[in-house]
Amino acid sequence: MTTIACTQPGCTGSILDGYCDVCGSPAAASTSATAGVAGAAGAGAQESPISSPSTVSRASNRLASTALGSARAAASGSKLTRRLGTSSTRLRGARLGAGLTTIPTIPPIDATHAILENPMVPEERRNCPTCGSPVGRSRGDQPGRTEGFCPKCRSPFSFSPKLKAGDLVGGQYEVAGCLAHGGFGWIYMARDKNVSDRWVVLKGLLNSDDPDAVAAAIAEQQFLARVEHPLIVEIYNFVTHEGAGYIVMEYVGGTSLKTLLKQRMAANNGRYDALPIDQAIAYLVEILPAFSYLHDLGLVYCDFKPDNIIQVGDAVKLIDLGGVRRIDDMDSAIFGTVGYQAPEVPEVGTSIASDIFTLGRTLTVLAMEFRGYQSTYLASLPPVSEVPLFQQFDSFYRLLLKACAPDPADRFMSADELRVQLLGVLREVVAAKSGVGAAAHSTPSLLFGSPAAPDDHSPVWRRLPELIPDHADKMASWLSTVSVPDPVARLEALRTAPEMTPEVRLHIAEAALESGQPALVDQVVTEMLADDPWEWRAVWMSGLAALAREDAAAARSAFNAVYGQVPGELAPKLALAVSCEMSGEHDVAEGLYLTCARTDANYIAPSAFGLAAIRAPRDLDGAIAALDLVPPTNGAYIRARRQRAGLLAASGRGLPALAAAMDSIGRLTIDPVDRARLAASVFRSALDEVLANGDRPDVRIADRVATEAELRDGLEHAYRELAVQAPTRQDRVALVDLANEVRGWTLR
Repeated sequence: MTTIACTQPGCTGSILDGYCDVCGSPAAASTSATAGVAGAAGAGAQESPISSPSTVSRASNRLASTALGSARAAASGSKLTRRLGTSSTRLRGARLGAGLTTIPTIPPIDATHAILENPMVPEERRNCPTCGSPVGRSRGDQPGRTEGFCPKCRSPFSFSPKLKAGDLVGGQYEVAGCLAHGGFGWIYMARDKNVSDRWVVLKGLLNSDDPDAVAAAIAEQQFLARVEHPLIVEIYNFVTHEGAGYIVMEYVGGTSLKTLLKQRMAANNGRYDALPIDQAIAYLVEILPAFSYLHDLGLVYCDFKPDNIIQVGDAVKLIDLGGVRRIDDMDSAIFGTVGYQAPEVPEVGTSIASDIFTLGRTLTVLAMEFRGYQSTYLASLPPVSEVPLFQQFDSFYRLLLKACAPDPADRFMSADELRVQLLGVLREVVAAKSGVGAAAHSTPSLLFGSPAAPDDHSPVWRRLPELIPDHADKMASWLSTVSVPDPVARLEALRTAPEMTPEVRLHIAEAALESGQPALVDQVVTEMLADDPWEWRAVWMSGLAALAREDAAAARSAFNAVYGQVPGELAPKLALAVSCEMSGEHDVAEGLYLTCARTDANYIAPSAFGLAAIRAPRDLDGAIAALDLVPPTNGAYIRARRQRAGLLAASGRGLPALAAAMDSIGRLTIDPVDRARLAASVFRSALDEVLANGDRPDVRIADRVATEAELRDGLEHAYRELAVQAPTRQDRVALVDLANEVRGWTLR
């Protein structure tokens, strides 16, 4: 059989069964190309088409490829085993820590090791299920009873396990022993005989005669039938045994955060040892989507605390859903824990806001020793002056202050809102703990744009980040059609909006600000706050208007309020820093500038220039260090180096400082006139220094040795450069005269 080579350009295949085995072209296409060439040569009068559709495959798999993987291993002549490479680990990442920090993994606990050898409720936790009075306590040498009647209300109590090893519950679950005890009663380990003997957890009642407890268990079963989320313990079944009800749920073989705190305390010789703040925040960031899910289903968790979040490996789960209830449920019993429950719950019931409160309180307990949280500070936080952690991380304190606000309307409106702000706070905390002076990367905000490039000519308020429009606003589509550059004309167009929504009003305020009408901004702000007293965006606009009026105190007050509402955002911190700088609160401004610079790369330049302006009069080295924060990749780098050079040139620190001034701009491409002016200033000062104290051959200034002759040459050259660029003849003559005056003597 004759092999026919494919004639498509660049193809090395052969025609098999009518098609090329490489490029896939049909034989007709391959042979017609040859025939066309021959025909054109032998029949000059016959026309050929100018072009024809190509049938050559453009698939990349026909191209040559560098040997990689098993092909390369085979070529090496040895059998290699694939190792876990950097690409795999980098793409997997760490589950906990939101990619910002690291939390040590906790190995899973084998179910057989989790079973209690001697299940017993500690006496200090034995309380009457009806009135809450202490029961079952020791008297002298007589141990407390685990069953009996409350001496106060005569209600029966029982703290003895109702199930024993070997019991078959619901004809399916074989009990292995007790796992733990909680607010609803004993929790048992069992094997599911119908599903490969998998381990499950049976949650029973503390006292089956308690109607509230029975009702809560039934309600839990009804609610949780539709709860399916990877961060929430899975409910398998609900069964009864000898008149008692049991919930069958997934066994999560991990460690609760309460247990983790106890372990840390034991390792610290009995002294409380809180979690590192970044880890505490990371746990909350990870579990918050579970709360968003429950709230979307119309459910509230009610009783969140460190006991109810478990870590296993590098993941967490929300457990103990005994207190979950419908948001609109006004009748069933409410379960909560003193110190975590929101203060309004006993009177108005639970809500998303009350869940936010429990999240804030839990975060506080995880991150610090919260003394008095169940007594003195039952519904408040300790003063900042008494808590070093609050002094160190102001945004963390502001976040807790909002999450745990006494009025539920002042708290975060949703778990998603809390999570976004918590992530911002985590970035700040991690940046502060890293000790790095400036951030290496930036993270886009959902609420603010990036700061404008530093500019001495634009108003201060223009240099601050802009609000990102709310695309969920009803008038968002209409606003996208308003593209009028002139602010006055835009203002007139905005006033014709079909409906005055918050976003329309914000656009009106912005146009009024741009057109120099801060009074109109104040009017819009008043209207917005009358409709919604929590509209912090209106207060942001009032702060910008105050800056436009150069009212630093009013601007500071406005931006401070915005900071309290969105504590994880950097824009309010930068705005507050600018206001504090203007009003003389330099210590506050410096702290805020530092936070911004080390947290987000987009904030480095405005923060660095702000820091330099504050420090320059009293701390030249600090001002230089601030300007050095601006990296070469930043658009403001040249300006920072030029300002650095100016500070050093005017410092009066002698020849080394003057040399450093010229070195600051040595490799930069800057305005020739500006460079010549700086050089003239530096060489003039250096010459005066040498004339007073003698030559310094060990110092070089802009590649010139610090001797009188060299410095005179440098100064003369700078003056002549300025003369070339002089705007008028008079200026040019004056500069030439100066050049001649400093010129060194020569003998001809």
